Amino acid sequence: MPYFDAASAAPLHPVARQALLASLDEGWADPARLYREGRRARLLLDAAREAAAEAVGCRADELVFTPSGTRAVHAGVSGALAGRRRAGNRLVVSAVEHSSVLHATEVHAAAGGTVAEVPVDRSGAVDAGTFAAALGEGTALACLQSANHEVGTAQPVAEVAEACRGVGVPLLVDAAQSLGWGPVEGGWSLLAASAHKWGGPAGVGLLAVRKGVRFAPQGPSDERESGRAPGFENLPAIVAAAASLRAVRAEAEAEGARLRELVDRIRARVPELVPDVEVVGDPVRRLPHLVTFSCLYVDGETLLHELDREGFSVSSGSSCTSSTLTPSHVLRAMGVLSEGNVRISLPAGTSAEDVDRFLDVLPGVVAGVRERLGVPGAAASATGSGAVAGSGAVAASGAVAEDVPAGDALVVDALGRRCPIPVIELAKVIGDVPVGGTVRVLADDEAARLDIPAWCEMRGQEYLGEEPSARGGVAYLVRRTA
Repeated sequence: MPYFDAASAAPLHPVARQALLASLDEGWADPARLYREGRRARLLLDAAREAAAEAVGCRADELVFTPSGTRAVHAGVSGALAGRRRAGNRLVVSAVEHSSVLHATEVHAAAGGTVAEVPVDRSGAVDAGTFAAALGEGTALACLQSANHEVGTAQPVAEVAEACRGVGVPLLVDAAQSLGWGPVEGGWSLLAASAHKWGGPAGVGLLAVRKGVRFAPQGPSDERESGRAPGFENLPAIVAAAASLRAVRAEAEAEGARLRELVDRIRARVPELVPDVEVVGDPVRRLPHLVTFSCLYVDGETLLHELDREGFSVSSGSSCTSSTLTPSHVLRAMGVLSEGNVRISLPAGTSAEDVDRFLDVLPGVVAGVRERLGVPGAAASATGSGAVAGSGAVAASGAVAEDVPAGDALVVDALGRRCPIPVIELAKVIGDVPVGGTVRVLADDEAARLDIPAWCEMRGQEYLGEEPSARGGVAYLVRRTA
């Protein structure tokens, strides 16, 4: 069964498995003890730290191992903010950071700190100049991921690090998705990563803090890992993590080039094979193994289930596949379509045959989901045909009238209905108003705020904005232009 979700967790690398099994026999003792077994464990731990530090591009005494990548981020953010409390309490982050960073910002804000969020463009990248401008007075720390975990876009870390250095602000880089492909360039101050993203075992993260960075670990601590990650080290997992990082780095250039070709094939072929698809993320400045696309008129949860039935494990940022019922904050920040979102992240060793079979299966799966949802035909959804409703008319399919401002031709009542239904209902009726006429879509699903404007851009219609609805939810206004 092809596994296409390496961005969530990469399969255990063979080298990691070998190192894990070997160190279970050799590295079970306490590395803080001076007897023979403890000294043997300490040698393993020191060797793992040296290997990981070499891969990161830092000194061994600047790097500690943590129980997870999330813990590394949380410890890095809290420690750096505490160490620079005299400089201020302002934290600057990009709008597309991993949830571990965003959760840390919530804690900081709840404690009275201020947070500045730097926007991204439609590719998911921050502008280095905009980020630099956000580094105002009182900024204690800045955070920027090396590459995005949902769409693969690489961030201008080197340029942002230079701007941070110029104003004396440390930069924490979340390198979880990129570290297996190469070191993070630029003068970053702190770096966090997670072993299970590159093929190491779960439960191991790493945090690097450059010498000279003011850092005050928060919470109870002990003598282990420089007081920055208290508790007994999971030495077998740490050894396996370091060994696998070295191994994947040795393979990164060749395997990255091979996977990039496969991803390029997916990026090019999916829009040709499936109508009404938006491929998102930067097509060039990106991770080599990751591609994300969104399909109009598709229930993301059903789509993932159908692909799973066909033997493909993929991920999604659609609201209809999440427990929060809201679109991915990454897709929302980018302003791109969220419904029917599919993230493909190829693990090392993925074959071209598996990718070709995915491309063979996908069109039928999407068409089947759309058919079950009653999606109108392509011609009808593009320009439509049929009678033109008068001012104040209400769309069919059980819609309920409300007071309609003069000039509105149709009202689509999608209150209480989840994505992609509001957009499907809009597509059904857009042809029933004259060119220049408007449709008012009533919806209380958060995804509509993202997907209706994205639909307008994809279908050549004009999005006029939103306003409160007298019946609850939001009224989204669309003018027919074609």
